[in-house]
Amino acid sequence: MNNIHVGWREWMSLPELNIDRIKVKIDTGARTSSLHAFFVEPFIENDIEMVRFGIHPLQKRLDVEVICQQPLKDYREISDSGGHKEMRYVIETKVQLGETIWPIEMTLTNRDCMKFRMLLGRTAMHNIAVMPDRSYLFGRPKANLGKRK
Repeated sequence: MNNIHVGWREWMSLPELNIDRIKVKIDTGARTSSLHAFFVEPFIENDIEMVRFGIHPLQKRLDVEVICQQPLKDYREISDSGGHKEMRYVIETKVQLGETIWPIEMTLTNRDCMKFRMLLGRTAMHNIAVMPDRSYLFGRPKANLGKRK
């Protein structure tokens, strides 16, 4: 499979989470991908550990809210860029960039004070070549306006 060329930031979709578009920083310095969640609640459903979480997928837009639930993959200690350690819930979900869709692991954390609602870490970058001087090579996906709060 040929490499997908991406910019240092891209718009992606998270189809299993019903997120049509989210601005993502392609971060080769981060090992793990992370997704903004303004609340996270673990629960059990049919003997399966699950996690319910809320996302504001668009920066500075609290009126756009998506509530998701996924099976819990793990709960692990993650170090942020400043070296601070935090226990985070881990899910697995699919990401879409252009026509390419693939599964990744993602941690859930509050990224309200961060510029990007999602980081794509290097463990999720299979067959991806990052062009650090480029942005939004895949354009902006169309929004499904039915996702308003």
